[in-house]
Amino acid sequence: MAQPIIARNDGINAIAAAGNTFQIHEWTGSGPGYLHVHYADDEAWHILEGTLTFRFSDGLFEAPAGTTVFVPAGVPHDYFEASGAARYLIILTPRLHLLIQELQKAPLASHAAIMRQFESAIVE
Repeated sequence: MAQPIIARNDGINAIAAAGNTFQIHEWTGSGPGYLHVHYADDEAWHILEGTLTFRFSDGLFEAPAGTTVFVPAGVPHDYFEASGAARYLIILTPRLHLLIQELQKAPLASHAAIMRQFESAIVE
C-alpha cells in the first residue's frame, strides 16, 4: 500500500515528492527559453521567493512570491526568473519531469525532436 509523502524544506534538502500522476519539486532557474506547449500534460508553479515572469501567446505575466500559476495542457508558455533569485515549487506530470531531464542533457538543436517524443512542441 502506498504511503503519504510529507515533504519539508529542512534548509538542506529541497522539497520533492513523486507519485503516479504528478510530482512536486522545489526548483530555481528559468524555463527552456522558448515558447512551447504540452498537448497532454498540465503544469503549475507556486512561487516561494522572488519573481517568475511567464510568457504566453498574448503577453507577459509577473508572478511574485505567493502566486500560483496553472497552465493547462494546450497552452503555449515559457517562464524566466525576473529577479535572478526565484525559488518555486513546480507541479508536473512524470512525463514532463522526464522531458525536462532529457532537454537539460541535450543541445538546443535537438530540443524540437525531444519535445515531440513527449507530446510537446516548440511553437516559435
